Amino acid sequence: MQLTPGVLQHGDASVGQRLTTDVDMQKLGASAELQGGLESMRKQIALQRRPALQSLFVGAPGNGQVLAAASLGKAAGLPVFRIDLSAVVSRYIGETEKNLNRIFDHTQGANAILFFDEADALFGKRTEVNDAHDRYANVETAYLLQKLEAHAGLTILAVRSRANIDPAFLRRQRYVLHFHVPLNPPRRSLS
Repeated sequence: MQLTPGVLQHGDASVGQRLTTDVDMQKLGASAELQGGLESMRKQIALQRRPALQSLFVGAPGNGQVLAAASLGKAAGLPVFRIDLSAVVSRYIGETEKNLNRIFDHTQGANAILFFDEADALFGKRTEVNDAHDRYANVETAYLLQKLEAHAGLTILAVRSRANIDPAFLRRQRYVLHFHVPLNPPRRSLS
């Protein structure tokens, strides 16, 4: 798999990487259930010129979510951008939303797959409001929901557990694929 830094820029900072791979979807070494889910996603993308799909990849880091997203992009003929959350999330009020807005605006016409790796941090559950920080966090989550719904392309959120994600995000996911064990592609095909 190859990562090309700097494909998505925010000012001078890179906020995303383009993912590419030589591994075909059929050679991922995935379970039949996972393979079927990926194939169903590929078919849905092929049916729509600009697929507005939201998907959730659930599993421990290292189980192949990134490779699966890159292989799906290869099979669908779409670029895949892995969003670097450390470059997007800001401790300053309003900056995270501005950064996300720039990413969605930049990729809106690109017909690309946006892959949010370890998205638990950004798409977490809303909490009971006890102070201004809680209220702001809930506003941020609501903003993300709106941006995902308005995005005309495929977004994939990779998380460790469904329990960490806000129920409103879960209701909007067209596909939820579970990565219980690491993928086992042939070694010689990776670059």
